[in-house]
Amino acid sequence: MPKSKKQVSKLLKEFHTTGSKGLAWLVDPDKFKNASSFEKEYAWVKASALDLIFVGGSQLSRDNFREVVISLKKIAGEIPVVIFPGSQMQLAEEADAILFLSLISGRNPEYLIGQQVLAAPLVKKMKLEALPTAYMLVNEGEITSVQYVSQTLPLPNSKPSLAKATALAGLYLGMKFFYLDAGSGANSPVSGKVIESVRSATNQPIIVGGGLDSLEKVKTAYEQGADLLVIGNAIEKNPSFLAEVLAYKRLLNLSLNVN
Repeated sequence: MPKSKKQVSKLLKEFHTTGSKGLAWLVDPDKFKNASSFEKEYAWVKASALDLIFVGGSQLSRDNFREVVISLKKIAGEIPVVIFPGSQMQLAEEADAILFLSLISGRNPEYLIGQQVLAAPLVKKMKLEALPTAYMLVNEGEITSVQYVSQTLPLPNSKPSLAKATALAGLYLGMKFFYLDAGSGANSPVSGKVIESVRSATNQPIIVGGGLDSLEKVKTAYEQGADLLVIGNAIEKNPSFLAEVLAYKRLLNLSLNVN
């Protein structure tokens, strides 16, 4: 299956350098039941204004992971499909890229480097574009799936200086992208102050996800410096929300181009 011509790293850097904003849809493989019905239900994706499709985020998904990626590639058209791995088991050569994550907000060596060592030879063999990404869990102590699985504590939203120091450490370790995540199903998103502090410290592309279930929260994240937003649960609960966010993103990018 042919790869997307446009490198994902280049796309993310374009968002950051031009000031334009991106949007990604996060697909949870655990909720994937049937390929044919999935491809029919989401056939509209190809013509949407989505910039990326992320797949993964739960360590539980592995048996059907490649099947999900193949189905996503069928409906994606030119939209790149990017693996957002919960473990080294979530790999598929049909994807366009993989967020090569290190959970730098935690102290569990398994997610700092352990899973990465196991995955690296396979990523190379599959010729996936690997995006060196500092992954930072940020919320006010909610027990989310990623926190439970990784057995790590999140950075508090109320301590932007701690998030800034953590991001700086990631930058000095060579990370090129920063993913700030409140966690799947979080009640509150990553705070604007945390996003702003990480952006000012790193000057690298920033991805933000988790808890983005209203247009107001989306606006705050973009305004405070997020280059790419990732939305999953909110779209599943309210499909019209995606159209609302895409319309806002389009108007925002048009205004940025004018100015």
